[in-house]
Amino acid sequence: MRFTHSILGAAALAALSVGATTALAAPASAVPNTTPQKVCGSGYKTVNSAAVGSLGTVYLAYNAANGNNCVVTIRNNPGTAVDMSAWIYVPDTNEGDDDYGRYTSYAGPSYVIGKGHCVDWGGGIANTYVQVIGSNCASLKEHRTTYTR
Repeated sequence: MRFTHSILGAAALAALSVGATTALAAPASAVPNTTPQKVCGSGYKTVNSAAVGSLGTVYLAYNAANGNNCVVTIRNNPGTAVDMSAWIYVPDTNEGDDDYGRYTSYAGPSYVIGKGHCVDWGGGIANTYVQVIGSNCASLKEHRTTYTR
């Protein structure tokens, strides 16, 4: 899937800011003890994470066998469906994936081939969002932003 990150972000934030209630996928069920590895699948290991305020965490996982990255946003307290998102983007290849909808437990998984590249990733729960830019780039320092709308 090819797209530009700025268009993806603008469209997603616009949809969430107007309170869009159309589900893009069936809501995920509240799953006890949900982990990034359970959501992403076999072979994925968590390599980074970012808190979404006090609501949950966005996880970046990597599978060394196939070079894929996976992002999933997991709520601390599953319950009534709320707007949630998980996204990942590789600037070098202009490839990305996202999941935006109303979920009870987690958003994602979102996958992209990221071996040998820096990745941008993030997610949101309700009206709190986090983005990590320039992540997992060896000696380069990533930039994290958390915001509420």
